[in-house]
Amino acid sequence: MAHQATGNRPAGAGEAVRPFAVTHASVLSIAVPMTIGYLTTPLLGLTATAVVGRLGNPAALAGLAIGAILFDLIFGSLSFFRTSTTGLTAQAFGRGDAREQQAVFWRAFISAIGLGFLMLMATPLILAYAPGLMTGDTSVADVTRHYFGIRVLSSPATFINFAILGYVLGRGQGTLALFLQIVINGSNIILSIFLGLHLGWGVDGVAWGTVSAEVIGAMVGMIVVFRQFRTMPSERPGLADILDRARLVALFQLNADILIRSLVLNCAYAIMTRVGSSFGAVTLAANAVLMNVFLLCSFFLDGLAGAAEQLAGRSLGARYRPAFDRALKLTALWSFAMAGGLALFFLAFGASMIDLLTTSPEVRAEALSHLGWAAVTGLTGALAFQLDGVYIGATWSRTMRNMMLASLAGFCLAVAVLVPAFGNHGLWLAINLFLGLRGLLLLAMLPSRTHQSFAAAQ
Repeated sequence: MAHQATGNRPAGAGEAVRPFAVTHASVLSIAVPMTIGYLTTPLLGLTATAVVGRLGNPAALAGLAIGAILFDLIFGSLSFFRTSTTGLTAQAFGRGDAREQQAVFWRAFISAIGLGFLMLMATPLILAYAPGLMTGDTSVADVTRHYFGIRVLSSPATFINFAILGYVLGRGQGTLALFLQIVINGSNIILSIFLGLHLGWGVDGVAWGTVSAEVIGAMVGMIVVFRQFRTMPSERPGLADILDRARLVALFQLNADILIRSLVLNCAYAIMTRVGSSFGAVTLAANAVLMNVFLLCSFFLDGLAGAAEQLAGRSLGARYRPAFDRALKLTALWSFAMAGGLALFFLAFGASMIDLLTTSPEVRAEALSHLGWAAVTGLTGALAFQLDGVYIGATWSRTMRNMMLASLAGFCLAVAVLVPAFGNHGLWLAINLFLGLRGLLLLAMLPSRTHQSFAAAQ
C-alpha cells in the first residue's frame, strides 16, 4: 500500500526511538476526564429547554430545539478540527518535537478562524432554507432563524476551542481538557439562566449565553496554551514553518477524510430514521427513545477512543512499537469491558429509562420490545470506536474513510435484506451489523498499516 500523505513523517525518518510506558493509569487519565466532559454536554440542552420552557410558549421551545439540532448537526460534522489536531499533536509530542507541537496548533488555529468566518458568510443561505426543511410552522421557523442567527456568531470561537482541546488532548492532558470543557459548559449554563430567566431575554438569552461561553472558553484556553508555549525549551516556529505547504495540504487532507467519515456516519443514522419512520409514529418515537441508549454508550466509548488517539499518535511519533501494541491491548480491554457493563446495565434498568423518557404506553411497549438491540450497540460498536481513535491518532485517515464507506454499503445491503423480512427488528439488527462491520474492517487493515508505519524503526 502506498504511503498516504497524512502529516506524519515516515517511521525512522532520522528521529531516535523514544520509549515510554503505556499503563492502565495512562489510558484512564485521558479516558475518564473526556468521558466526564462528554457527559456534561446534555446538561446544556436540559438547561436551555428548562429556561425557554418556563416562558410558556410552545413555538419558542420548538424553535429552540430545531435550532440546537441544526447547529449540532453542522458543527458536529465539522469537529474534525479537534480529532486531527489531537493526532498530529500526539505524534509531535511522541517525537519530543515542541516546535512542531506549536506549529500544529497554529495551523489548526488559522484554519479555525478561516472556517469560522466561512460559517458566518454561509449563514444567510442556511437560514433561508434549513428551518423550512425542518418544520412547516412559520412561527417555529422564525424562532429557529433568530436563535441560530445569534448563536452562529460564536463560530470562530467554537472552532478555536476545537483546536485548543485537540492540542491539549494530543499532549495527553486529560484533566486540563476537562477543566476547559467545564469552563465552557459551566459558563454556558450560568449565563443562559442569568440572561434567559433573570433578565428575561428568553431564547435570545440562551443564544447569547452560548456565544459568551464559547468566547470565554477560547480566551481561557489561549491563556493556557500560551503558558505552555513559554515553558517549552525549543524556539518558536516561524511563519514559514506554520504555513509549510506540504504540512498544510496534509492537514486539509486529514480533515477532509475525517469529515467524509463523519458525514457517512450521519448518513447511516439518517437512513435508520427514515426507514424507521415508515413503520409509523409509534415505532419512530420508540427508536428515538432507544437511540438515547446508544448515545450514552457512545459518550463512554468516545472517552476511550480519545485515549487511543493520543497513545497511538504518541507511539507513532516516538517510533516505539511496544507502546503502540500495549495501547491497542489496553484500550480494547477497557472498551469491551465498558461496553459489556453498559449492556448489562441497560438490560437491567432500560425499562425504567424508557418509562422516564416517555409516558405513552404504546411507545413504551414498542421500545421495550427492541431494548435488547439497543443495549448491545456498545458491544457491537466497541471495536469501531476504539480503532477509530487509533486510526485518527496514527493519521491513517484515508484508510479509515474508505472502511467507513464500505461499511455504509454493507449497512444499506443489510437494510434492504433484513427490514422486509423482520421489520423494525431487522433495522436494529442492521445498525448493529453496521457497527460491527466498521470495527472488523478497520481490524483487517490494522496489521498492514502498523507494519508500514513502524517498518523503518523495527
